[in-house]
Amino acid sequence: MCGAHAQVMSAAELSLGIRLPETTRAGVRDALWAERSLVKTFGPRGTVHLLPTHDLELWTGALSAIPAPGSPMPAQAQMTADQTGAVVHAIDHALSDAELTVDELTEAVVEATGPWAGDLVMPAFQGMWPRWRQVISTAANRGALVFGHPRGRQVTYTSPRRWLPGFSPMAGPQATAGLTRRYLRAYGPARPEDFARWLNASRTWAQAMFDALGDEVEEVHVEHDDVDLSHMAWQLAADAADEPTEPVDPDAVRLLPYFDAYSVGCHPRPLVFPGKAADRALARGQAGNYPVLLVEGTAAGVWHLRRQGRRLAVTVEPLGRLTRAHSSALEQQVERLGVILEGSPTLTVGTVTVGPHA
Repeated sequence: MCGAHAQVMSAAELSLGIRLPETTRAGVRDALWAERSLVKTFGPRGTVHLLPTHDLELWTGALSAIPAPGSPMPAQAQMTADQTGAVVHAIDHALSDAELTVDELTEAVVEATGPWAGDLVMPAFQGMWPRWRQVISTAANRGALVFGHPRGRQVTYTSPRRWLPGFSPMAGPQATAGLTRRYLRAYGPARPEDFARWLNASRTWAQAMFDALGDEVEEVHVEHDDVDLSHMAWQLAADAADEPTEPVDPDAVRLLPYFDAYSVGCHPRPLVFPGKAADRALARGQAGNYPVLLVEGTAAGVWHLRRQGRRLAVTVEPLGRLTRAHSSALEQQVERLGVILEGSPTLTVGTVTVGPHA
């Protein structure tokens, strides 16, 4: 998977639950806050992800080695390299033996670096955030910060070194090679531009990462009889022997949550989101903003979940007629969703009126 997107925590719990038998949201939370086998941090594209803790040194080494794109902040809000380094150092020190809310961390950063770090210059939702917060994902990528245990409804941050003694980000070249292998293993065959988009990196850099693997990767021709596409892509040479020999299960139906790894990572888009699915299940061409009904590996509709206590109201909007087998498999998926989220689900097949997630 290369991580589970966790901006919406229930979506991350579903992403893991539909792949791991017997997993529930309680199990995911135990893995995060008790076992520490998962870590919540800022991953690809600066978005919140759940990652295996044993891979954190690789992830931080790789993400901190990617050339930073231009800042989207207004000129008066941007930070210099020296200011960024000072803030990351202050965060690392403040969290070395503590779990702090964002307000508490703001106080610590401003005290350590100066009032400029607290200037309210960063546009955010309905207000303005202090200047330093634009580099919070940078601090995570450099190994100074991960999410701590929630304090009620408040998010906290802490240092990974608190439960990983000796933690240190992996050296850049070794880490980027490892991440490139993991990406191709999960989502290949893929093109450098696909890898670049997934990481919010430059295509030139992504091509260099593919090239650096040398004979470990091979170029293949991607085409499909039902879709007008034809291009070259790359896969791990070792994966060529792992091509499935059995046909896809004709009853295979999945309910993928917001920003599921399959929706976001898989290409070519015309194969994953064919025909009407490109209009209904993508938001201005971006995948993940709608939960997806997946049938035999392709997007075949959208769905929505509304929770009230233990009651889970699931509405599924297929884009075509479901066979009896697919309908039965969908009902089983809804029951599985209830087990994962520890609730009582009901299924309605009809129109989803909720818009895309921002």
